[in-house]
Amino acid sequence: MDVLAVPAFDDNYLWIIHDGRYAAVVDPGDATPVLAALQAEGLTLAAILLTHHHADHVGGVVELARQAVSDDFPVVPVYGPAREQSRIKGITVPLHGNEQVNIAALGLQLEVIEVPGHTLGHIAYYTAQQQMLFCGDTLFAGGCGRLFEGSPQQMLDSLGKLADLPATTQVYCAHEYTLSNLKFAAEVEPGNAELAARIVRERARREQGLPTVPSTIGLERETNPFLRASSPEIQQSLQKAGRLTQLDEVSSFAALREWKNTYR
Repeated sequence: MDVLAVPAFDDNYLWIIHDGRYAAVVDPGDATPVLAALQAEGLTLAAILLTHHHADHVGGVVELARQAVSDDFPVVPVYGPAREQSRIKGITVPLHGNEQVNIAALGLQLEVIEVPGHTLGHIAYYTAQQQMLFCGDTLFAGGCGRLFEGSPQQMLDSLGKLADLPATTQVYCAHEYTLSNLKFAAEVEPGNAELAARIVRERARREQGLPTVPSTIGLERETNPFLRASSPEIQQSLQKAGRLTQLDEVSSFAALREWKNTYR
């Protein structure tokens, strides 16, 4: 099993999971680059997987499903969050948390994890066998998504579910936000040596034109401030900035997210 990153828009990654013959595409916000990648790699589309309703994640679904039909898949199944089905055109298999997606052509079985926060119906896909997580805009490399619809408590709970996955799990998020996220992380936790080393590594990758994702759950636990909201150093930074009065994890997380919203 391999995963191909398809850049789109300014900073999106559209993910193609494939075995050299069949493929599943995650969050095709634009059909054109995905169709080009499928053709270039000689892949047959077996499924489309969606995490949430935002246009940069679902804008290419209908066109992709129409153009990528094949003898093997005259109808391409489109999996997506049941709670957002009314807001996404093209879903054929609505999903709830704890359900399983079995893409037989790829021998791929995915667990559906409900991760509300960025949107209320957001879901993620996890495969224990391959130890891969496709988490849309919930967990980013070094950061997390904005709370457009959910509450701090919901997002904190959702991130907690993902942080509990095995440390070696590969994290395939949907945007190249890593250097910006890590700059903020260093602001709030300057004494984190692993974070400082990560910044050096990720800068070198971007200078070579390489993606900084996938990350791993283990690395995120060590360097992502949104998984470390109860860290004493982070709470001290929030207090020093006048952003925190209550020393509990939810208040710290909410303060971090609010600060990051305006951080430059």
